[in-house]
Amino acid sequence: MTAEVVLLSLVIALSPFTLIPALFMQFAPRARQVGSAFMAGWLVGVAIPASLTVALAELLHKGTTSPSWTAWVRVGLGVLLIGLGIEHWLDRHGKGPPRWMRLLADATPAKAVRLGLVLSLANPKIFLVSAAAGVAIAAGDPTAAGAVLGVVLFTACAASTVILPVLLRFALGDRVVGPLGRTRTALEGNAAAVMAVAIIAIGILVLVEGLTSI
Repeated sequence: MTAEVVLLSLVIALSPFTLIPALFMQFAPRARQVGSAFMAGWLVGVAIPASLTVALAELLHKGTTSPSWTAWVRVGLGVLLIGLGIEHWLDRHGKGPPRWMRLLADATPAKAVRLGLVLSLANPKIFLVSAAAGVAIAAGDPTAAGAVLGVVLFTACAASTVILPVLLRFALGDRVVGPLGRTRTALEGNAAAVMAVAIIAIGILVLVEGLTSI
């Protein structure tokens, strides 16, 4: 993976919007099953935008000699991400817990799959970052196998912080509940501000990458 794709995956992996629901699932009545189901939905939700963008890029690039259009796509995605980050920053105060947090409290495995898919795929910030990763993968003009591998590696890195609590719960059982609970509490108090800064930072990165490629 390129450095840009790695950074994009880290923005998703380290964002509170990824970490908080992943940690919430470890406190459900059937934590192992619910956490695994949420992880499956999340992986699919992250992979879809990246896969679609790579496929679209391959279709548009076929028969051309220069993928210069990807630079303009990056510029557009960067501007959108910066705008979303600023909006998130301005709205960071005075909000109660989002509705999805309440839904996590009594999640069943079936509901957890749907929540994982919706919280990743329907979130405009994660969708745009995943799409930007697809553009970055396609810009390297990979083979079909290389493109698939790039999407798989990006998805695995982006979802690593959803995967890790599941693995820890299977390996260590209830011993991880205390540390995971303290981590979740710390994230909840600063989630909005941290997420806003992360979105703005990655938006600037994508915008600069686009402008320098024009």
